[in-house]
Amino acid sequence: MKVIVYTDGATSGNPGPGGYGFYMFTREVKRSKQLSQGFRLTTNNRMELMAVIAALEQLKNPPQDVELHTDSKYISDAVNRSWLWRWAKENFKGKKNVDLWRRFIPLYKEHRVKIHWVKGHGENPYNQFVDGLAVAASKGDALGVDRHYEKSHFSGRPTAVKNESRFSNYQTREKQIHKRTKAARTHCGQKQKNAF
Repeated sequence: MKVIVYTDGATSGNPGPGGYGFYMFTREVKRSKQLSQGFRLTTNNRMELMAVIAALEQLKNPPQDVELHTDSKYISDAVNRSWLWRWAKENFKGKKNVDLWRRFIPLYKEHRVKIHWVKGHGENPYNQFVDGLAVAASKGDALGVDRHYEKSHFSGRPTAVKNESRFSNYQTREKQIHKRTKAARTHCGQKQKNAF
């Protein structure tokens, strides 16, 4: 059974508020799942990569055949041109988003993943759909915290975010994100046994 995945990330400003979204489906048994999440301060490349990671984390029973589509050259070229494996051998010296690449690699190796680049903001309806998910997530009321990004750029001080009053109650916001994510996963069938 082949799993088809479309992913996208978006930010308003780079860095700025951001979000990711993915949509996955199988034609054989007509299953599908979508998920998105927003963050108060992050970068576009981090959201693109987070979308891929979040999608691959949904897959059960490895190895699975995965056709993954992204409009991010950052991701497609890193994998398809084998840059990522050189970066890993060099312990990611001088590279950004090391925390996310290290999460990605074991997920990628666990399955048979083919990564395809698609033109962003083009005529592909699936790409348009996940772009909408990512943009909507970036504008949500309960934005999460990209802890690694904020810690590495602002010495762990959450007050470094503009309009800090908007995010004054961090624990409440994170609980809201957790509830929204749990509800979305349930709605999209994550609780079905061996859904993917």
